[in-house]
Amino acid sequence: MKKLITMCLLALSAMTVHAQKFALIDMEYILKNVPAYERANEQLDQVSKKWQAEVEALNTEASTMYKNYQNEMVFLSQEQKKAKQEAIMNKEKAASELKKKYFGPEGELFKKRESLMTPIQDEIYNAVKEISELRGYSLIIDRASNAGIIFGSPKIDISNEVLQKLGYSSN
Repeated sequence: MKKLITMCLLALSAMTVHAQKFALIDMEYILKNVPAYERANEQLDQVSKKWQAEVEALNTEASTMYKNYQNEMVFLSQEQKKAKQEAIMNKEKAASELKKKYFGPEGELFKKRESLMTPIQDEIYNAVKEISELRGYSLIIDRASNAGIIFGSPKIDISNEVLQKLGYSSN
C-alpha cells in the first residue's frame, strides 16, 4: 500500500513538474552590463582604500612608538616605561577599533555596500519578476550562483531580456 501511495505521489509530482515553466538568468552577466553596478564597485574600492590607509597609518604609528620605546627603554624609569607601554597599547587598540568600525560585519563598508547595491538588486529583481509574470515562469534560477546546475539550455536563459527590461543592451 505504501508503495502504491509513493508511486502515485511521484507520478503526480512528475505531472506538475511538466506543467511548470523554468528559466535561467546569469546574474554576473547582467551586473556586468549595468553601468551603475560598476560605478558602485568603483566607489566601494575607493572608500575601502581610503579607510584601509587610515587603519594602516595608526598601525604604523603604533609600530614606530614601539621601536622608539625599545631604543629608549634602558633610559626610562618604571613609570615612564609603563606610560609608554600604555600609549602603545592604546594606539594598537585604536587601530583595531577603527578597523572593526570600517570593515567589521556591521561596519561602514557593509553599510555603504548595502546602500549602493540594494537599489540595483531591487531593480533587477523587479525586472525578473515582471518577465516571470508575463511569461508564466514558475521558477527562475541564477546560473552564476553555486546552485549545482550542471547544464542549463541557452534557450531558457532570459538574461538579455532582463537587461532590455532594465533599459540596457548586452555586449
